[in-house]
Amino acid sequence: MHVRIVLSALFTAIVANAAVNEPCYGSGGAAGVCVTTTTCSASGGTTVTGACPADPDDVKCCTKPKCSTAAAGNCRWSSDCASTSVANECPGPSGFKCCQSTAVGFGGYAAPAYPAVGACTAGAVAGAKKIVAAWPGRIRQIYCTRDCACGSGSDHCCGKATDMMCSDAGGTATTSGREIAEWVMNNRATLNLKYVIWGQRIWNPAIDGVKAWTSWRAMEDRGDITQNHWDHVHVSYN
Repeated sequence: MHVRIVLSALFTAIVANAAVNEPCYGSGGAAGVCVTTTTCSASGGTTVTGACPADPDDVKCCTKPKCSTAAAGNCRWSSDCASTSVANECPGPSGFKCCQSTAVGFGGYAAPAYPAVGACTAGAVAGAKKIVAAWPGRIRQIYCTRDCACGSGSDHCCGKATDMMCSDAGGTATTSGREIAEWVMNNRATLNLKYVIWGQRIWNPAIDGVKAWTSWRAMEDRGDITQNHWDHVHVSYN
């Protein structure tokens, strides 16, 4: 459990891209989960059309603003709850629970350790430090290198990318990364940005204009929370 940091602004767009049982953004930026309309209705939730466009027509973004007899109960991803999370009161997978708090915000993490310059490039380390400084308490851990040959595909193989982990654990979903990802886009020059990924969407300054995350290019479903970038913001540097 972590003390949450209040958001600077609420999410306003409702269009997103997510796989079944993975996060989505509902009306006003409310935390949601992509499930069948039948599942959502059975759990007392409300669906939002167009927020899970990669999924079948009967799969929509389901939100549930009240999920308990407690006045504060609302469904959100447990990583984003500032209080106790109660199971079996919300639609979707086990990580989408009834949070017993109305407080909004994310993070509350201790400052993460930075990768050493060497296998990880100086530019990547400098970029990670700038992101953490801009979002104190929001980054739990940073990964840079991967055990693979440089040039084999991923920028992690060359130490030119950082995964900015922003949920309570790897594989644990959050909706917190959008603000960070859009900040990375807006600060592309100072970061020497190559591209950024969040929530199954990618933005590349060489081919994309500045736009809201909801309009970034959609990516394929890779099968889980981490590979679909719902627990971290991937940042690649030139």
